Amino acid sequence: MGRYAELLDQCKFDEKGLLTAVAQDRANGQVLMVAFMNREALEQTLERRVACYWSRSRGKLWVKGETSGHLQRVKEVYFDCDLDAVVLEVEQEGGACHIGYRSCFYRRANQDGGLEVTGEKVFDQEDVYGKS
Repeated sequence: MGRYAELLDQCKFDEKGLLTAVAQDRANGQVLMVAFMNREALEQTLERRVACYWSRSRGKLWVKGETSGHLQRVKEVYFDCDLDAVVLEVEQEGGACHIGYRSCFYRRANQDGGLEVTGEKVFDQEDVYGKS
């Protein structure tokens, strides 16, 4: 049993074994992304201090930045009152968004119902991930 076993036992994972994880930039508080963690992902994150998530689409663990090199170095982990969600305070290397933006939340809703790009693109996804 790892040093975080007691904490992990207290977490309230949903019926799919997941909890919500929010990655927040340590420097400015910007929300970078929202993802999910299962018990193993949370334990790896706590132990290694590099963000690890559960990919629902691929059905496997993934370390943020393992392909792109844009790692999230975890500085603090905060739990909500129900122990069913976490906020990771991270130092983001490069961009968090797989489309190439610093944050996945790079668009704002306009009064006319449209979307306006307000975020900063920091890399070209084709250069990092190849052509789709």
